[in-house]
Order: sequence, then structure tokens, then C-alpha cells
Amino acid sequence: MNGWQGCRVPRIARIAPAAALPACAAAHAAHAAPQDPRLAAVRTFAFGIGDGAPSGDVAARFRDYDLVIVDGEGVTPAQVRRLRRGGRIVLGYLSVGTVEEYRSWYPRARASAMEPYADWPGERFADTSKAGYRTLIAGSVAPAMLRKGLDGLFLDNVDMVREHPAQRAGMFRLVRMLRARLDAGRRRYLFAQNGEDVIGPVLPVLDGWNREDVSTAHDFAAASHGPATAGDRRAAVAALRRMGRRGLLVTATDSTADGTGNAVRVAVRTACGAGAVPFVSDIGLRRIPATAPRCSRS
Repeated sequence: MNGWQGCRVPRIARIAPAAALPACAAAHAAHAAPQDPRLAAVRTFAFGIGDGAPSGDVAARFRDYDLVIVDGEGVTPAQVRRLRRGGRIVLGYLSVGTVEEYRSWYPRARASAMEPYADWPGERFADTSKAGYRTLIAGSVAPAMLRKGLDGLFLDNVDMVREHPAQRAGMFRLVRMLRARLDAGRRRYLFAQNGEDVIGPVLPVLDGWNREDVSTAHDFAAASHGPATAGDRRAAVAALRRMGRRGLLVTATDSTADGTGNAVRVAVRTACGAGAVPFVSDIGLRRIPATAPRCSRS
């Protein structure tokens, strides 16, 4: 898996005070141009899934963001309504490639849990080859989230098929089932992240794609942040550009030790240069900058 190994946060401490980020990046940054006008208008986005992220005045906390990803289970309908005011797009986070022990649907998903996910205690890879698991996620879990008024879903760990190739057929079938569920009502969006080398079969059903660790890398064993290697950065930038050319809204997420300094500036500048909408936080997504990083439009 890449980078943050999925945006997981219910077990992380409450959000730290927001830190300001640079308002603009490189002067000639390019953005993806999705055909959907709402997606084409997105200039800023945030992961609002750190512990406590949706609490309090969510409209004020995410005032500077056009698109917000929230925990699909934890968010309330009232919070979704407040976040969507003014045209903001709100997506519900859903890990389809892992079985998380802290989820309300865990008792029904337990039989589909495989080996533990080393970097995330209480989480196991999902056996997507089982029809029962796919039916649970697409027929029960996702609809419950969408009834809250979400604009769509943000899928995590689709790329687990890299390490588990036997899960490819089941995973891709599940993603298509979710696309069909989203298309059954009003226009809603489907995003995924990472796995640019393995998720090609489902790219046609996606509206957006996020790449973690474009400019930065996190060492889980040492619990430290650092810069990505030059080769990894080039590969991530190339992937963002490829996805953008497919008409997807592309976003880039990096983690830094704090919200200021050169690492943040490099992350924003690199994402913008690749045509992506940038977001920079800590590894636990507890830092939500009051001023969103954005690419200049000159």
C-alpha cells in the first residue's frame, strides 16, 4: 500500500489546532478538468475524518474547502446538511479493502476478514471474493451512508489487490456495484485512491482519484515524516497527470510534521504542478488548516 495506507482515524486523538498553510502555490499550476461542472469547480479539498473532525461548527471549520471527505459511518445527517450548504461537495469515506473491527457492521463482516493489516491495529484485509461481503457493503453499508445526504463515496484500500491478486475480480465487481448504487438516485460521485498500477479496470466508473504521499513519506516503524525519494515523487506526479488526462478530478495528500515550512510548500507546489488539488495534514489527519492550500490560477 502507499503512503498513509488508507485514511483511517477513529482511533486517533482529537484534532489539533488548525495551522495556516500557504494560500497559493506555483503561478502556473494546472488543474484537472472533469466534465462535471461541480467537480470542475473544486479548487480545495480536505480529509475531515480525524477524530472529532465533524464536531462543533463544521460549516466554519471547513469554510475554505470546496470538497470534504468525512467518515461515512460517523457523520450525522445534520452535519452533512451543514457541510453541503453553499454547494460544498461531501463524500463519505468507506474502506472496501479492509474489515475494521470498530465498525458497526463488523459482526456481519467478520467472516470475510483475512490477515491483519500490519500498520493499522484492529483492521484486516477483506475477502472481496465472497459474495456475502460484497452484498453487505453495496447493499447495506453504503446505502445507509448515502441516506445521510452525502454527495457520494470515497473508497479506500481498493489497491489491496496488488498484494492480494486473487481479490481482483471481487474487488472490481464491488466497485462497480457501488457505482450502480450511486447511479440509482441523484447524481453522486465515486472516488478512490492510490493503486494507479492495479485499479485500471475500474477507472471508467470513477469521478475522482486521490494520490497519497506525492512529496512526502511516512515511516510507520520510526513514526517519522520525511521527503519522498525523487523516483517516488516522479512516479506519483506522472500518475496524477495520467488520471487527470482521463477526466478525473485528481487530488494529492501529503503528511508533514507541522503545518508550516518548506515541506508544506514543496507538497503544494508539486501537487499543483501535477494538476492536482492539494491537501497537507499530519499522518492522523488531525490538522485541518483554516486556510486551504490552493493553486494559483494565473
